[in-house]
Amino acid sequence: MSLQLEHACDFTVELSPPHELGGCATGVRRIIPIIGGSVTGPLISGRILDVGADWQTVTANGVAELDARYGIETHDGAMIEVISRGIRHASPEVAVRIAAGEEVPASEYYMRTAIRLDSGHPDYAWVSRSLFLARGGKVGSTVRLSVYRVD
Repeated sequence: MSLQLEHACDFTVELSPPHELGGCATGVRRIIPIIGGSVTGPLISGRILDVGADWQTVTANGVAELDARYGIETHDGAMIEVISRGIRHASPEVAVRIAAGEEVPASEYYMRTAIRLDSGHPDYAWVSRSLFLARGGKVGSTVRLSVYRVD
């Protein structure tokens, strides 16, 4: 049995500058506030709310562990919670380009997330019964994700 992926939507997540916690026991820690954005696609569309953050840890081997929580208000007024856990890894040279805000092709580094969505709105009850995977990258002060529902 094979898994099928259905394109659900694309996220453009707007970020404000990170709050650097520095080197901690688990790695370099930062909190990156999420301040808005957009969601467009065949299954979900709307706006990303100015609420939430990515609590990120960069390990000694350069892997960024992503742990983001934020909210979406759909075009028809439903609220959806987003819980996104993933990783990003790039060579040191590519990491410098990403940090400088350069639009680096996704083929030059790895960024994947597992996403859980939840909503109490009856039209979106299906999101709570689905798993989502995303592929994306950081571009300037945004993160762009292509989100797929695991069928």
